[in-house]
Amino acid sequence: MQAVSKRVGRQYLIQSSSISSLKSIYPLSDHYYGADRPKYGSTLATKGVGHLVRKGTGGRSSVSGIVAAVFGSTGFLGRYLVQQLAKMGSQVLVPFRGSEDSHRHLKLMGDLGQIVPMKYNPRDEDSIKAVMAKANVVINLIGRDYETRNFSFEEVNHSMAQQLATISKEHGGIMRFIQVSCLGASSSSPSRFLRTKAAAEEAVLSELPEATILRPAVMVGTEDRILNRWAFFAKKYGFLPLVGDGSTKFQPVYVVDVAGAIVAALKDDGTSMGKIYELGGPEVFTMHQLAELMFDTIREWPRYVKVPLPIAKAIGAPREILLNKVPFPLPNPEIFNRDQILAQATDTLVSENALTFSDLGLVPHKLKGYPIEFLIQFRKGGPNYGSTVSERVSPDAWP
Repeated sequence: MQAVSKRVGRQYLIQSSSISSLKSIYPLSDHYYGADRPKYGSTLATKGVGHLVRKGTGGRSSVSGIVAAVFGSTGFLGRYLVQQLAKMGSQVLVPFRGSEDSHRHLKLMGDLGQIVPMKYNPRDEDSIKAVMAKANVVINLIGRDYETRNFSFEEVNHSMAQQLATISKEHGGIMRFIQVSCLGASSSSPSRFLRTKAAAEEAVLSELPEATILRPAVMVGTEDRILNRWAFFAKKYGFLPLVGDGSTKFQPVYVVDVAGAIVAALKDDGTSMGKIYELGGPEVFTMHQLAELMFDTIREWPRYVKVPLPIAKAIGAPREILLNKVPFPLPNPEIFNRDQILAQATDTLVSENALTFSDLGLVPHKLKGYPIEFLIQFRKGGPNYGSTVSERVSPDAWP
């Protein structure tokens, strides 16, 4: 046994000497292959948590050093953010309060063990602390544009954000806190949703002045809550109601660009800390113009019913009145959401001197094309057909 040990030790010494001689001829440095390489390495500043372990070339199987607790990760924006964080080697903590299936689609987005679902209760402070225990980044995506019997605008949009900021401050090891708000958030807005979002921004910045606030415009994507609803309504009823005359202006933005902006803010050298960014798309649309783009994509003849603002508010009022007065849950509002009608009564555009995508080094996509390609699922007869082209298709050409 001793003879074998001596032989193995002698071989190891020979290999070591040969490697050192090779290094003298061909200098090998981990600088070109590890996380120290500026192109791939995370620049997340270490503030009070000591050394961060980083390794790899920045891909899915690397370790970026970011352990992000993404609250609201099972929602629309959340799935795109989790994917972008995971593909750069970050560990993502996924708090969820629904069924075990609510996070299933996120598990495939990261390497083994990098997507960590954690059951929690937003009204239980201890469960929130358990989620944040190992995190060094907190991202709050929680928000809802309608109320339910269990959750009000104030609790979902304001109180929960304030609670997350307070716990992050007490944690001591949270290096970055990002609050996702909404473009148009203002304490003077007629919309309660926008007023509570503005209150959340103020509460977060009072607790964590170095927090980053992002205000995305209406987001468009495969699971969005605007074009999908319009297309479904138009296909089912043959027309689309337009509140007012459809002249309200806004800047819809591709959801993937918003997720990219969050990651860009995390990867910078701290320049985005304590700042507010307004994230609007590169094009300004009126409601009517966006509806025209939707009809053109789904290849249906555009038919509109213009609903005056007072009538639209009256249609949406019964749900708000009866919400907490009936012993059963009411259907969620789709087209006639009274609070959203109030929010869309005025133009929602990026401010002239606001920080935008360009300040994060990004260029947002235009909507026409890939960002709204998901609407082809609504075409009559299949993706190659539709009501507006069927008259031009010869029956002899059909298979």
